[in-house]
Amino acid sequence: MKRHDPAATTRTGRQRVAASLVHEAAKLPTATLHEAAGKIGALPSVLKPMAPGFRFAGPALTVHAPPGDNLWLHRALDIAQPGDVLVAFCSGAYEHGYWGEIMSTMAQARKMAGLVIDGCVRDGVLLAAIGFPVFARGLCIRGTGKDFGATGWINHPVLMGDVVVQAGDLVVGDGDGVVAIPAGRAEQVLAASHAREAQEAAILERLRAGASTLDVYGWR
Repeated sequence: MKRHDPAATTRTGRQRVAASLVHEAAKLPTATLHEAAGKIGALPSVLKPMAPGFRFAGPALTVHAPPGDNLWLHRALDIAQPGDVLVAFCSGAYEHGYWGEIMSTMAQARKMAGLVIDGCVRDGVLLAAIGFPVFARGLCIRGTGKDFGATGWINHPVLMGDVVVQAGDLVVGDGDGVVAIPAGRAEQVLAASHAREAQEAAILERLRAGASTLDVYGWR
């Protein structure tokens, strides 16, 4: 069988969103970032944290894996940098456990920020115990293969629902979901997010004082 050379479809030297912006984004709710960005970047709502309290923020390390195969995820782990968020698209084949205890342990040792995968994972209890943030469609015990002849892509654009995630984009996950913000817009979106948070704080004060949402928002 002919082996595929992974270097042929792996990009290196990507531009990553600045660490200072990642640090700032980690303090903001995903819903705020989504709204402040103009209602863009919301990844499929089915992607949920595999344990309560999981949260991440970081630049995207993107992977497009063949269906039912996790070899390309291992390859992505091998080149990951500290702070990266692995964003994995599995060709629409959801019913496999693409990730588990071993891969979470390696990712944590590499000081990655998290994983969001449009597919399932396994070892749910162990993933929670390890503490590496994993966001996925759910749990599945069905195994994966490793086809050395299959083509995958690393640090190429991936489609997650209706959102195209580029390598290096700002990706943030919390209990409400996951949002991807284009790297070139991150600074602007963060400024708009802070303004939105301040505006909402003022609205909450008015509501606590007895105001109606109809008056606050001018909906009468």
